[in-house]
Amino acid sequence: MNHPQRLEQMIRIARRAGDMIVQARQKQNFSHDYKGGDELVTEVDVAVDQMIAEELEALFPGEARLTEELAPDRSQLEQRGPLWVVDPIDGTVNFAYGHAHVAVSIAWAVDGEVQLGVVHAPFLGETFTAMRGQGARLNEESMHCSRPTTLERSLVATGFPYARDKRAPLIRRLNHVVHACRDVRRNGSAALDLCHVGCGQLDAYYESVSPWDFAAGLLIAREAGASTSHLYECPEGLPVELYGENLLVSAPGIHGALGDLLRGADAGRPVAP
Repeated sequence: MNHPQRLEQMIRIARRAGDMIVQARQKQNFSHDYKGGDELVTEVDVAVDQMIAEELEALFPGEARLTEELAPDRSQLEQRGPLWVVDPIDGTVNFAYGHAHVAVSIAWAVDGEVQLGVVHAPFLGETFTAMRGQGARLNEESMHCSRPTTLERSLVATGFPYARDKRAPLIRRLNHVVHACRDVRRNGSAALDLCHVGCGQLDAYYESVSPWDFAAGLLIAREAGASTSHLYECPEGLPVELYGENLLVSAPGIHGALGDLLRGADAGRPVAP
């Protein structure tokens, strides 16, 4: 199966997953649980992950999968060959609370490089897609990132970990950003934040997240013209495109300035007046 055919199947599967999510919200009969003591998970997350796994195995038997609920073994990142990276519901808290920022994220990587990505937001009616080197699309229309040149005219998104004891350094970063930028958004879905940078609804996004949260969205944002990097060097042995610590994705004109601002916050530099 060539890349366009793979992408078509990914879109179909993501939309089927979106239908499951919408139906579950309408019925409101799903159970809630917690993993790691803090992170919400519902039975819908697991059911959608299972459906996607079955679809991928039927179409692409034997290809490795890294998925949030059923196959979260990150040691697969160190292996060569094809790898599916899947988040069945990115924005589980939003889903459970009735908010619209919820997405299915499916990426396909080969030797650590993401080749194809789909992010489908069923409550927003948005399907983002990208093929490496071929640009990005929103609902079949080409999309491009915004072009701000100053931080003060930029809308920036971020997120926070579920573990409350890890939030203090991120509040320092946030303090610097809100003083320097137009405003901040915390929408609750990394995959969608990245796609919204790609289509110009946001000017920048920074956060530390898991591979399944960002693999597809990062490719989509980059293919739409956004600059992508990490605030600090990535560890050896892990593919840069699947390493989610200290991600920075933005319009090209503000990338350097925003990176300097965030590293300055980490170093304890005072907030600019």
